[in-house]
Amino acid sequence: MFPKPIAALSPNTFAYESSPMVKPTGFREYDARWLFEKEINLMGMQALGMGIGTLMHERGVRPEIVVAHDFRGYSASIKMAVVNGLLAAGINVHDIGLALSPMAYFAQFALDVPAVAMITASHNDNGWTGVKMGIDRPLTFGPDEMGRLKEIVLGALFNLKAGGSYRFVDGFPDVYMNDLTERPNLKRPIKVVAACGNGTAGAFAPRILEAIGAEVIPLDAELDHTFPRYNPNPEDLKMLHALRDKVLETGAEVGLGFDGDGDRCGVVDNEGEEIFADKVGVMLARDISGLNPGSQFVVDVKSTGLFHTDPVLQANGAKTDYFKTGHSYIKRRVRELNAVAGFEKSGHYFFNAPIGRGYDDGLVSAIAILDMLDRNPGKKMADLRRDLPKTWGSPTMSPHCADETKYGVVDKVVARFQAMKAEGEPVAGQPIADLITVNGVRVVADDGTWGLVRASSNKPELVVVVESPVSEERMRAMFHAVDAVLRENPEVGAYNQTI
Repeated sequence: MFPKPIAALSPNTFAYESSPMVKPTGFREYDARWLFEKEINLMGMQALGMGIGTLMHERGVRPEIVVAHDFRGYSASIKMAVVNGLLAAGINVHDIGLALSPMAYFAQFALDVPAVAMITASHNDNGWTGVKMGIDRPLTFGPDEMGRLKEIVLGALFNLKAGGSYRFVDGFPDVYMNDLTERPNLKRPIKVVAACGNGTAGAFAPRILEAIGAEVIPLDAELDHTFPRYNPNPEDLKMLHALRDKVLETGAEVGLGFDGDGDRCGVVDNEGEEIFADKVGVMLARDISGLNPGSQFVVDVKSTGLFHTDPVLQANGAKTDYFKTGHSYIKRRVRELNAVAGFEKSGHYFFNAPIGRGYDDGLVSAIAILDMLDRNPGKKMADLRRDLPKTWGSPTMSPHCADETKYGVVDKVVARFQAMKAEGEPVAGQPIADLITVNGVRVVADDGTWGLVRASSNKPELVVVVESPVSEERMRAMFHAVDAVLRENPEVGAYNQTI
């Protein structure tokens, strides 16, 4: 019998090499993230593989799974530990090797395999590891599956059986790249900077964009798992600033930045302006709804209010549903509503047919952006940005808050704003017009200025976003009002960045 995992062990000890270690907080709402060697060890990852296989048996899923890993110094060994666990549970494993997360999702379709386990820490700093999992393509796990997986792993409730097998699928990246590039070329060679932060996307993004007819200037596309310049995260200002500088230096029409596992895409326009992903989503929604009037979209609660108020979207009959932040939530909502696309402020975009297959793929997003530019030959990316109604918005700000306390803090913040609204207490000098509590709390003032507080689903942090359709002053006033409520809770630490 495989032993129950232990929450904490000291490395370089007999116990560490003899027992599985799995910190319970690593099971997040829709994927799993741990600090490798501090919160999970290789035996713990083996237990996770056994748990995934056991859950597949419980749910009656055909015992076939795609596995892959991102470009970090420890990801391949972690993947093989998970594979060992899957084999012990009698699962047939199809290993596509080094890959982007969307490449692993695509493999579910190309290889006709129902399940996926992608070893990636996404945009997290080095030291982190994790798994993005799914057993019902194109969906990935949500809270129900993650909750049951946690019970199985921590309780060692494994259903182990013989019959598992392993095969390495040689050359699969070419199958993925051909799928994206077997299409008409761009009508003109759009000049684009492709920033990869030395992450996994560097092996694929420049080649794919060149193959559809773009003139590509690679930036930090050499694979280097030490991430020497900055973390591959298109929300990170260091990455965005480097992308901006290269766009201005080269006269590119657009800069595209990809995260560590290639499922997100950030954008800098031809004037070096960093465009938040939700605003790019509005541009794409305008373009798509112009071609397909009445289009349904889904966006997360961190996103701009323009999806409801933009006059072009209104004229095109577009409909938008605001839903919970998180790639698993938005992906499910897109399928549930049969939406054309879903957009997250973090840069996860989900396109249904004919653009995509419902999962988030930074390369599909990049191609959609280039197609939008191709359909507007008289306009640059900055022109499309200026065409949007003006709003003043913040980046995604993340004050530290421990995993063990962050959800309780958010509950208190929600209750505080609910009490303020009930008592007629203003926020940032104005009455509270609305509170949206589908995911944390989005407090909306009378003039449309809003602020959001929610718990991060994959880091020991809170998430804070503010926006105003009125002025930068009103945006900053909302930030200070939201921050004042947060500071009532001593568990909340410093921000990664502020406005």
